[in-house]
Amino acid sequence: MITTYRYLLKLQLLLLLYLFSGCAENAEAKLSTAKLFADHMVLQRNQDVYIWGWSTPEANVAIAFNGQEATAQANSKGKWVISLKPMQAGGPYVMSILSGNNHISYKDVMIGEVWICSGQSNMQFFLNQSNNYDSERKSIGEYAVRQFLVPQKMGLNPEEDLSAGEWKNADSKSVGYFSAVGYIFAKQIAQKLHVAVGIINSSWGSSQAECWISKEAMLNDATLKPIVQKQPNNWEEIKQNIDKETKAYVYNNAKAALFNAAKLAANPPSFFDKWRTGSIGAWQWQDKLAAFRGTGFMQRTIMLNSGSAAKPSTLSLGETDADMEIFINGKSVFSGALPKNKPLQLPAGIWNPGANNLLLHLKSDQKDPWWFGFGINGDAKNTHIKFADTTLSLNDYLWKLMPDFGKSYHIEPTPNNTVNTVFNGMVNPLTPLSIAGVIWYQGEANAQRALQYCTVFPLLINDWRKHWKKDIPFVYVQMPSFGLMKKGDQESQWAELREAQRLALSLPNTGMAVTYDVGDPLNLHPVNKFPVGMRLASTALKLVYHIAGFYSSPVFKSAEVKGAQVIISFTNPEDKLVIKDGEPLKGFELAGQDHQFYPANAEISNNKVSVQCNEVKTPKFVRYAWGNSPIDANLFTNRNLPVSPFKADIVEGLTQ
Repeated sequence: MITTYRYLLKLQLLLLLYLFSGCAENAEAKLSTAKLFADHMVLQRNQDVYIWGWSTPEANVAIAFNGQEATAQANSKGKWVISLKPMQAGGPYVMSILSGNNHISYKDVMIGEVWICSGQSNMQFFLNQSNNYDSERKSIGEYAVRQFLVPQKMGLNPEEDLSAGEWKNADSKSVGYFSAVGYIFAKQIAQKLHVAVGIINSSWGSSQAECWISKEAMLNDATLKPIVQKQPNNWEEIKQNIDKETKAYVYNNAKAALFNAAKLAANPPSFFDKWRTGSIGAWQWQDKLAAFRGTGFMQRTIMLNSGSAAKPSTLSLGETDADMEIFINGKSVFSGALPKNKPLQLPAGIWNPGANNLLLHLKSDQKDPWWFGFGINGDAKNTHIKFADTTLSLNDYLWKLMPDFGKSYHIEPTPNNTVNTVFNGMVNPLTPLSIAGVIWYQGEANAQRALQYCTVFPLLINDWRKHWKKDIPFVYVQMPSFGLMKKGDQESQWAELREAQRLALSLPNTGMAVTYDVGDPLNLHPVNKFPVGMRLASTALKLVYHIAGFYSSPVFKSAEVKGAQVIISFTNPEDKLVIKDGEPLKGFELAGQDHQFYPANAEISNNKVSVQCNEVKTPKFVRYAWGNSPIDANLFTNRNLPVSPFKADIVEGLTQ
């Protein structure tokens, strides 16, 4: 209290001196700061610290903090920015701000490390959803970690401030709602550096990278420029355009069709081949259907042998609680609201040998509004059909989807049917905050355009650096395993996305955490977030803080053809390459001039890998861990870090 009182006296004296120097002062000046500044905040150590806010135009503002006093004058619009000199880690402190008769005081302010945590749902993923939540809560008091959760907001123009937000200390009550990856990362940084760490969680589930890039940056890209130019600058026109585009996509530019559920259910499975493919979950997860809010149909073709079809079965549709009618081969087997996670018992004779038509007519909004009125929610454990001799998972992308435009619906703009809007609402207001760097977990929503991600992702990194006016470190997650296993000679969108992420390492001051070994092929949101956060932290401690004893995964460096062999070198030569499971090396493939890849034999020699196979006598191309879920790939380092997947060829892939 005495310290605060002295600060106030100093500030008042400072303002009086400022007044007498000839600057006009409005005694009734209004005063506020950006939402980022609040009790319990963390400010970046060893950098100039910028504090900003708003007051009466041209009013004088003064700040006292940690032994420093500084003043500034608001501009003609009332915005002011004050710069404090770099400070060492410490706290807690009180920050006092004065303008005229107005006073703001923020308490429990720490100086330490500040990291932005951004991306889509796997960064947004709460700690209380992860499998290590209970163990993390037990050690919660040992580390000084705080989080500022940025409210999700879209903006057609760059926003100057956030809509809301507050800093939270990590304690047993609050930490469950911290970003799981962000918290684990921050805890490790705090433990090793012995400073407070603040994470600013600015993430949005299912968001594509283009949502996070400024308009100016996209206008300078030849491919993205037309997209920006055609986007209207008012929401009503945007909704109208999305409505037209959604219908054109659903009906493949043909005449709109309205459906009767009973008649629709009587069609053979082949009738639905022209419907758009999707997955279980909300409309917002369904790519170009993401803006539709209403009811509709989900169809799934079920292939059975005679043994499975002849016996009773159970149908589990996870957590759906909408009013629905379920048809199998044209026969209604259920109507109403199916209780959450309650299997539907089906008698023998419902299914036929061969192709079966399972149709869901979703007739109402979900009673849990989180799912936006459509879809079924669950994982392989509770979304399946269980037969006497086998269980068929329904947690896949083999569903056919059809919105019901004949019933009441509305269009809800989302990040993925607009561009720049998340940058405007959730990134621009964070500048020019002094930060240590960014950790980034995103890419799932861009997998269908993985080749384009080779330019989009570096554009995003450079755009953020331009707005922060410095080469901020960017440490990101290479996508984990997800999706059905594929044969080695098949292409994979997820593999191409991982390759685009690997190539982004050519940018300076970037680092990548390899995670294909800790994902879940059946779950887009794997619950095992601990190794992801730890690998991000290890990469940051090496890249940013230059602390010995921390490492990142080796990545492909070069491939040299020697006769029938290809010799592969990797970065981080100080790390010893090992085979994780003691089996022969798996995951390597070779191709000749015809680009036909074959599984190859591989051996570690002199910390390099030599690859060859009988089917390719003259190899030209090599790749490793190439697939949706390369969980069998077993080239690691002696520090238990997986070697990054790679593709050393110029083959045009699925996303060309």
